[in-house]
Amino acid sequence: MVLSPTTWSEPLAQPSQTEAAQTEAAQNEESQTTAAGPATEQPEIRRENGQREVFCGLTSIVWLHRRMPDAFFLVVGSRTCAHLIQSAAGVMIFAEPRFGTAILGERDLAGLADANEELDRLVGDLLERRPEIRTLFLVGSCPSEVIKLDLAKAAERLTHSHRGRVRVLNYSGSGIETTFTQGEDQALMALLPLMPASDEEQLLIVGTLADGVEDRFMALFARMGLPVVRSLPPRRSTELPPVGKGTRVLLAQPFLSATARALVHRGAQLIEAPYPFGVEGSAAWMAAAAAAFGIQAEAMAAVLDPLVERGRRALAPHRERLEGKRLFLLPDSQMEIPLARFLSRECGMELVEVGVPYLDRQLMAAELALLPASTPICEGQDVERQLERVRSERPDLVVCGLGLANPLEAEGIATKWSIELVFSPIHGCDQAGDLAELFARPLHRRGLLAFS
Repeated sequence: MVLSPTTWSEPLAQPSQTEAAQTEAAQNEESQTTAAGPATEQPEIRRENGQREVFCGLTSIVWLHRRMPDAFFLVVGSRTCAHLIQSAAGVMIFAEPRFGTAILGERDLAGLADANEELDRLVGDLLERRPEIRTLFLVGSCPSEVIKLDLAKAAERLTHSHRGRVRVLNYSGSGIETTFTQGEDQALMALLPLMPASDEEQLLIVGTLADGVEDRFMALFARMGLPVVRSLPPRRSTELPPVGKGTRVLLAQPFLSATARALVHRGAQLIEAPYPFGVEGSAAWMAAAAAAFGIQAEAMAAVLDPLVERGRRALAPHRERLEGKRLFLLPDSQMEIPLARFLSRECGMELVEVGVPYLDRQLMAAELALLPASTPICEGQDVERQLERVRSERPDLVVCGLGLANPLEAEGIATKWSIELVFSPIHGCDQAGDLAELFARPLHRRGLLAFS
């Protein structure tokens, strides 16, 4: 292993993620062509299996490390992993942010070096240089999966050897097991056993939000009269919220299936609501939380009505550009269904196809009920077949990963990078206009270009 300013070395195998994947697969087996929600006609859902084109879960480090400044994410992987994180984060190699890569070299992969000894040494060096670190995540990758380095045991050993100084946790960001947003789900699962038990009445917002957006939601919920509102992940990794029978969970992100179920197992109640994308979804999300605490409709309306009015005004100019345009969403971020609902209902776009990496029917029930009954939904991916449908349909806009965007742009098809939607502050009524603009912008750019 080698250690450098933003790159280092070590591997992982984490059974809990495999079990979660098996559970998700079992849930998905229940559905071939059904949908949740009260609508009499429901969107058709079909499944595809084949080659996928997605980022791995390591990418989630880019927003998680900003969320918890006292945490450090040490990827145990290859130089490719290091380049991926550096590229996604847009950092210089000589800058040392709150993540790094323990580089697995040829000796490590061949079993000629003791990977655990090397990892211990590298972690010791890191903590000596960075005494402000309070939580260290060992993040598994494909190379560490392949050589079966047990990062769970390594985390226990390092926590013991640095007792009182730092706590060491582990999770898998391997592309073998996760898509790029599932990395956050696995990171939160690593934190969850450390959350104290409490039956205190509270609203727990789950999923990373931009600090400014979260502050806005907190202020709005306080004006409605909600008692205690906390968030997971917290802004300090050592200040974890409690969980118990008095906890009502409100998901801010649609890709946190394992975390949601684990919180319910700890006694929390899950609030069913659309996700806070757009005016309609955000207002319904906040209203569902308020209703769960018995807040009267008048108190909700006093807070929500002005937000809704401003949000709709901000949306109007972007709707003019988006209305009637045909949209194809390829599976990548797990945000596709809520975004499709927003773009269809509030921006007037026609949904050609909505692809999702996997479909959690419980967490998507409120969203599926709001989609047009004619919406084709495809769970999973056979990338060649989906690209054939894109080329056949020639939609006005395709939402996809970076790996597919450039080839489609070269063919004259406008694209939107799905990864940008995770990095951008898009939640809430106040951000509805900004969210719509993210989709209007590539159409405007395409209109300025001339193709022969």
